[in-house]
Amino acid sequence: MPSKKTLVLGASINPEQYSNMAIVRLRSHGHAVEAIGKTAFQIKDVHVGTEKIDFHDIHTVTLYLNPARQTEYVEYILSLNPTRIIFNPGAENENLKKLAENQSIEAINACTLVLLSTGAY
Repeated sequence: MPSKKTLVLGASINPEQYSNMAIVRLRSHGHAVEAIGKTAFQIKDVHVGTEKIDFHDIHTVTLYLNPARQTEYVEYILSLNPTRIIFNPGAENENLKKLAENQSIEAINACTLVLLSTGAY
């Protein structure tokens, strides 16, 4: 399966948080990972930064931010022109979903961890 470069938005340093687990699981499945969180830290070989960097070739943006926290990232996410946006549980956002679909970006309400475990990622 080809690597789907993924941006994890809302990354947490806490290993019990789903965003942290997703980074670890994405890497174990061979996907390249970029990550943005509130603070800078390292999870295995993935540097988590705090800046909105103009990453290239992002296939998937997986969101671990509630809709209110997503507001400051809407333009940034769309500017990356990903193939897909995953709204993890608690991150569902109909407004951003419509904006993405208007740019022909697939937008789904799903759980990254479940998609990985079922081979549907």
